Amino acid sequence: MFYLVGLGLGDATDITVKGLEIVRKAKRVYLEAYTSILTVGKEALEAFYGREIILADRDMVEQASDELMADADTDDIAFLVVGDPLGATTHTDLILRAVEKGLQYKVVHNASIMNAIGCCGLQLYNYGETVSIVFWEKDWQPESFYDKILINRERGMHTLCLLDIKMKEQTIENLMKGRPIYEPPRFLSASQACQQLLEIVKRRDADKVTDSDLTPDTVCVAVARVGASDQKIAAATLAEMCDLDMGSPLHSLVIPGHMHPLEGEMLKLFAVSDRVREFLEVVEKR
Repeated sequence: MFYLVGLGLGDATDITVKGLEIVRKAKRVYLEAYTSILTVGKEALEAFYGREIILADRDMVEQASDELMADADTDDIAFLVVGDPLGATTHTDLILRAVEKGLQYKVVHNASIMNAIGCCGLQLYNYGETVSIVFWEKDWQPESFYDKILINRERGMHTLCLLDIKMKEQTIENLMKGRPIYEPPRFLSASQACQQLLEIVKRRDADKVTDSDLTPDTVCVAVARVGASDQKIAAATLAEMCDLDMGSPLHSLVIPGHMHPLEGEMLKLFAVSDRVREFLEVVEKR
């Protein structure tokens, strides 16, 4: 059996009882190590699970599924994923490949940022399409995520923005020369994401601004290390968020749409300034 096991968002103890039983009896245990991270390393997981864990990078998952799933027809193979196993399309692809090989599979679900984002007080059923904000490079600065945020806001929906993670990346030079040298991991912060959003705002035609468009005064919400003991939530304007240090990764960002008074009341708990509190008090009184 090929198992995809969710680990949750915090540390080694967030695995479910069902997931832990699978890990402890599996022939091999892999840890997907590029779409997200836990607050603890592989060694802490191995100590708690009592099992050796094999790190599975992007190349292994996407190009070496035969190795990953070897013996899954006769033995249990566990593939561990931070959050929920189906929070990324890569893992759906793994299921399809397992089926193509005639293998049985089971998914053990767990908490992910997709539902844990409710911690900020904005109701889950009021969210629209989730977007990803990527690191901008000097010659590559895409803006498509901004337009999706506006579409959500036009519908009165909140937007969860997942922020870019760079794991085991190579420079163009090392890639072309075939040198197995990788750049240090990078994680897009909430402040960097807001800086990019405000840069897009500056580029857009100011004469065509609508109520759905973002401005430096738009209230947004940053969350960091959701599910961990040092979880942090902050509600600030986009301009304020550009200078706000949310600490170590992972960060996510929410751009609210139309807010119910209870959402405003809850969000006020995390306001970083009087300006934001005053705005949310108006929301409460609607």
